[in-house]
Amino acid sequence: MIAENRRSRAHTDWFLIIMVMGLSVFGILCVAIATYSTSSASDVPLLNHIVESSYAMRQSLYVLIAPIIMTVLTNIPYQWFKRFARPLFILSNVLLFVVWIFNRAAGVKAWLDTLWGFTIQPSEFAKLSMILILAKVLSQVDPPLSNGRNFFDVFSIVAIPSIIIIGSGEMGSLLVIFFMFAVMLWFSGVDWKLLVGLGVGAVIAIGALFAFLYFSGSDSYRLQRILAFLNPAEYSSSSAYQQTQSKMTIGSGGMQGIGMFVNGAMSQLNYVPADWTDFIFATIGEAFGFVGSMVLIAAYLVIIIHMLVLAYHTYDKFGSLVIIGVLSMLLFHVFENIGMCIGIMPITGIPLPFLSYGGSNMVTNMGGIGLVLNVTKNRSLSATSGTVNTPQKDASIRHFQNMRSRF
Repeated sequence: MIAENRRSRAHTDWFLIIMVMGLSVFGILCVAIATYSTSSASDVPLLNHIVESSYAMRQSLYVLIAPIIMTVLTNIPYQWFKRFARPLFILSNVLLFVVWIFNRAAGVKAWLDTLWGFTIQPSEFAKLSMILILAKVLSQVDPPLSNGRNFFDVFSIVAIPSIIIIGSGEMGSLLVIFFMFAVMLWFSGVDWKLLVGLGVGAVIAIGALFAFLYFSGSDSYRLQRILAFLNPAEYSSSSAYQQTQSKMTIGSGGMQGIGMFVNGAMSQLNYVPADWTDFIFATIGEAFGFVGSMVLIAAYLVIIIHMLVLAYHTYDKFGSLVIIGVLSMLLFHVFENIGMCIGIMPITGIPLPFLSYGGSNMVTNMGGIGLVLNVTKNRSLSATSGTVNTPQKDASIRHFQNMRSRF
């Protein structure tokens, strides 16, 4: 029998809410700093800087919408997520397919224009639908992938959006999906030998794809980004330009940073392309220095560890896997984004959660937090009490023991 403790009780996680909303508000400031114009005065009140930036004002709108998204998802009946996981997954893939077919842009075809002048990125919403359907399917069989039907179901969930995303040219979202898939498999109780085999197969497949692109003489921008990451000096004026400028900008911040809204700053002079979106960490490094950057990384680390503790104390397998899925999505975004800004990861176009400018990513991140809040609000120990039948009780206890063995 599993002993009850206060961490496993249903509750509203105000700590998580405060942390993500604090980061989101800080993101508005960072976007304003990154888009500070040479025509603006540096000694005006902070609110003026935000109002003068159209990007910061739009980001403010996204941040105002965020609590609504979290509230709605937190209060949806818990069992509905299981019931409608597959229809949501199908809908998200239909949106991905629509963008792939009807977006006429060259290169990446990831955005869908709306009637109001905004763009949406369906691949962001597909991440949440994939978390829900994977959590459902992986919790139906114990252990997962132990029969052919479950094995096929699980891998079709990953394969379908992956094929569409590859066709759309959006490799960043593909990497996020693969990482979420691997982490959720691990915590679902899949045999580690099978995981090792899958990992080796993935490495071989990626290596074969890279070799094909390289030896076939492809001039794909994806290949150029990989080559630029391996040899940045050779591509410092082309494919590695953005990353090279980002490292210089972060380095210019020194230990304490040069401050906010500084005339002549590299971010203010647009030395780093897209420093309000994917490369916003460069702006943060310049303005707040090494100390500020480490405080930000520590804040992300606290959120990740906190969510890991929530999953650890959630005895319902579906609920704990939902938390693990959201956690892995945020973790990969943070690691990859900061990594590409400082030159230890290739450029993939992945935004920094809660800080980078963009509505679709903000909605997805807040939606993920809403799912976590829903689990913590509705979880209980009823699955391990005497009020349920023995098979359900045994399954909960097995999951309890398995989760601890995987940490």
